[in-house]
Amino acid sequence: MSSILFCSTPVIGHIAPLLPVASALADAGHRVRMLTGARYREAVESAGAEWLPLPEAADYDDTRIDELFPGRVGLKGPTLITHDFREIFVRPMEAQAAAVDAALEAVPTDVVLTEALFTGILPLLTRPRSRRPAVLAMGIVPLGLDSRDTAPFGLGIPPLPGAVGRVRNAALRFVAQRVVFASVQRDATARLRGITGHGLPTFVLNWPSLADGIVQFTVPSFEYPRPDLPTEVHFVGPVSRSGRDVPLPAWWSELDGSRPVVHVTQGTIANADVEDLLLPTVRALAAVDVVVVVSTGGRDVAALGELPANAWAAPFLPYDVLLPKTSVLVTNGGYGGVHFAMRHGVPIVIAGQTEDKAEVSARVAWSGVGIDLRSNRPSEEAIRQAVRRVLGEPSYRAASRRIGDDIAAAPGVAGILPLIERYAGSRVE
Repeated sequence: MSSILFCSTPVIGHIAPLLPVASALADAGHRVRMLTGARYREAVESAGAEWLPLPEAADYDDTRIDELFPGRVGLKGPTLITHDFREIFVRPMEAQAAAVDAALEAVPTDVVLTEALFTGILPLLTRPRSRRPAVLAMGIVPLGLDSRDTAPFGLGIPPLPGAVGRVRNAALRFVAQRVVFASVQRDATARLRGITGHGLPTFVLNWPSLADGIVQFTVPSFEYPRPDLPTEVHFVGPVSRSGRDVPLPAWWSELDGSRPVVHVTQGTIANADVEDLLLPTVRALAAVDVVVVVSTGGRDVAALGELPANAWAAPFLPYDVLLPKTSVLVTNGGYGGVHFAMRHGVPIVIAGQTEDKAEVSARVAWSGVGIDLRSNRPSEEAIRQAVRRVLGEPSYRAASRRIGDDIAAAPGVAGILPLIERYAGSRVE
């Protein structure tokens, strides 16, 4: 059996996809440790892993992100990604790196599994393979590797085929690296040089290419083709659990199939302002012959105020039984939630431009699964028109079902187990 170290920033959307993987590896007899924030100790230990604390300088309460990082409020798209990558993900590099080294010194480790925004892994990757364990980057967000056939990650721009597309991509890459994300690149390079004496050998958003392999939590049909991938990418499909233990709300009988069900959610992090998407969707569909089901992602449903007669709400809902009843998902673009919808063949109306959501939104439109409203706060009319169009055009549901079939055929967590054995035995002497 192998000794495995997980590394994750203390954010629910980052650690949640890792927990079922940790649980499966622990059940298979591997020694599993997870380095993350104190808020997730119980979840880590419930998954059968040993919890290792991040240093105070790298730990924070992700339910207070906007309070702790007020400079991000009101930002979107590349500007928000630049801020978050620099302030939330790059700044803790030194503290994270020290914790990684301490964990590796305490227990001999065969494989390190790290989510793609844990920059404290970079110093380890500067060492020769003979002096470190194998490192696998976990693809909890859309694949962001540089390619001549794709626009730079973070811009939310879909591929453009042919020579024209490659010229466009090269120009966008120059602007992204030398202008848009230049401050992030400088900061990451300076911090890495301060730790190791070496600069960053690639663009900061492309750092997973330095890992020994990437395990991407999606299927190829929901990812842009890249014939020039620089490292091994293993598509295993989504691995997140859907909360089947959540009890059914008292109003569940309203979902009797007599009217289409539209489910709207802002996920579990970017849900503080219900005027972004929840209430605009409720108001937009109040006079439409549908049932609107709202999930507040753990927030008090009282924040929604009085709902119209065709709308119902709960803090959390069991997706395994909700999505088979759902005709359209309206979402701000969480990677896991979008995959839950496609798993059940549900078409999507998406409105997200923060964090990685611009990239998720672009892939929803590119794959034909749904409509991208290209806004964090779309108008009620835009929501209403998009929902009606998705309900009325079978192509969206057909595309979602097609990708859902690919997800059903993907190995999920089981596909990671043989990778651990392979990479654990790959040390170069």
